[in-house]
Amino acid sequence: MELIDQFVVTMLRSSTPIILAAVAGLFAIRAGVFHLGMEGLMLAGAFTAVAVGTVAGSVWIGLAAAIVVCLVLSVLYWILIDKFRADTVIAGLGLTALCVGGTAFLMQAIFNQRGSMQSSVRLPRPVSGVNDGLLAFVSELSVMTWVLPILVVLGWILLTRSHLGLQIAAVGEYPYGAEASGVNQSRVRLHAILITGVGCALAGAQLSVGDLSAFTENMTNGRGFIALAAMLFGARSPLYTALAGLFFGFADAFGILIQIRADGSIPRQFVLMAPFVITIVIVALSSSIGRRRRRF
Repeated sequence: MELIDQFVVTMLRSSTPIILAAVAGLFAIRAGVFHLGMEGLMLAGAFTAVAVGTVAGSVWIGLAAAIVVCLVLSVLYWILIDKFRADTVIAGLGLTALCVGGTAFLMQAIFNQRGSMQSSVRLPRPVSGVNDGLLAFVSELSVMTWVLPILVVLGWILLTRSHLGLQIAAVGEYPYGAEASGVNQSRVRLHAILITGVGCALAGAQLSVGDLSAFTENMTNGRGFIALAAMLFGARSPLYTALAGLFFGFADAFGILIQIRADGSIPRQFVLMAPFVITIVIVALSSSIGRRRRRF
């Protein structure tokens, strides 16, 4: 029973940043923007939450600063793809590369740290101080995990039941029709990209001051790209995307469990690459299913 409890908690912790980024990324992808800069935004959010939170002595100030930084980077990304007509994929990869190098540089230049830096603040645990039973395991879950279902439902309402969500869908699916009806495509895409930036900031902060109390170089470790796969696997639906993110968390937790139980009989490299292999397979299957639907 203890093993099952540990597995469930590990799955929830692993899936929380993926779901946060994936549901937020739906706004961009539904607006017609394939946002490959989500990985970089998550990394920027993780670093800012630790850096500003430690200096200010408040995790909430760090979280707010992470959101502001990701919003600024999102505006930069929007300017590149909207005003300068840059390719969304190339601009997204460039943004990710900027954040990977920028966070490592700033960590060394400002804090004189290489590789990693510790944080003196962390997100609160709503359930804490319990030493036995299931509550002893969920006591390690941060407040971000507890409010995640609310954020997913909020994302669903905004995408499917709000005026903004209808405009985003129109711009992404019928851009000429949206323009003919008077919708400002540029502004709608900006709003969608900004919402994606907020979600990525929360996801990055969850990694650095939620799960841990530290920032390490490239600590996102491809989770932004996994979030993209979750969006495709979830058929661009907030609820199904959240379930897909939960599935990736399950795969990650299963890999950790195998690594612990295998006692070294299975090479560590095979265990670590399992989530990414699953991501590649799911993207390939989603693409294949999409082509078949278009045929019929």
